[in-house]
Amino acid sequence: MSEERSEEPVVEKSPADEGRADAEKADLAKTDPEKGRAAGDEAIRIEGLHKSFGDLEVLRGIDLSVRRGEVVCVIGPSGSGKSTLLRCVNLLEEPTSGTVTVAGNEVTDPDVDIDEVRRGIGMVFQSFNLFPHLTVLENLTIAQRRVLGRDRDSAERTARRNLERVGLTDKESAYPSKLSGGQQQRVAIARALSMEPQLMLFDEPTSALDPELVGDVLAVMRALAGEGMTMLVVTHEMSFAREVADRVVFMDGGAVVEEGTAARVVGDPQHARTREFLARVLDPAAARLPG
Repeated sequence: MSEERSEEPVVEKSPADEGRADAEKADLAKTDPEKGRAAGDEAIRIEGLHKSFGDLEVLRGIDLSVRRGEVVCVIGPSGSGKSTLLRCVNLLEEPTSGTVTVAGNEVTDPDVDIDEVRRGIGMVFQSFNLFPHLTVLENLTIAQRRVLGRDRDSAERTARRNLERVGLTDKESAYPSKLSGGQQQRVAIARALSMEPQLMLFDEPTSALDPELVGDVLAVMRALAGEGMTMLVVTHEMSFAREVADRVVFMDGGAVVEEGTAARVVGDPQHARTREFLARVLDPAAARLPG
């Protein structure tokens, strides 16, 4: 028996919408002249992306681009396809149709060396995915040595430099079980950074954390954004999206419903479904209402 699919949101563009889109581009250009870049400066380009699991269509014709040095946050309700979209970028999930291009390499082309492309992509998951039998330092050096071919001294220098970036230099000899959830997630970020990626993907990195541990992880991510790291972030942290993102993408039912600057999408959403979602997320009392 196939799962019932939710109706795809209909996003109609009126002349006013087109005018807002033009204004959006103008705002970006005024805020940062570098935003008006050529296609060659795109870190990610996604075109006509579809993904189905059996009869369940999870992604429905996604078009999205991320420029180098840009932070793009993807928000939306659970089950809207956000994590699947992220996993299609480095082919952890194989798209049903459409193309994904990362740093000029079409990863959906079977002739592309996907392992080579993945070396330039760091990914941080909801769960920390640390090796429990290895120390923090060993967790940060194992991939450097096996994938990048670095010697032990070089790998350890890189690991310690990145542990310093996330504020955990005193934990290099600890095992993951001795760390808090927030510390484990910061180790996971340091591990990804130790591979010296050009692009970072974050899949709801704070969703498994106790509320009091979220701040330290978000602080590390803010610092990365400030350093110019290209980041595609799936998140429910609206404050982070509002403060850090260059653009926010709202997804629902496997489709992009609305995108634009954080000020526009989070502060002044134009689509009714976006307004409904944000009202529930930003007002806990509303989230408890029936329907």
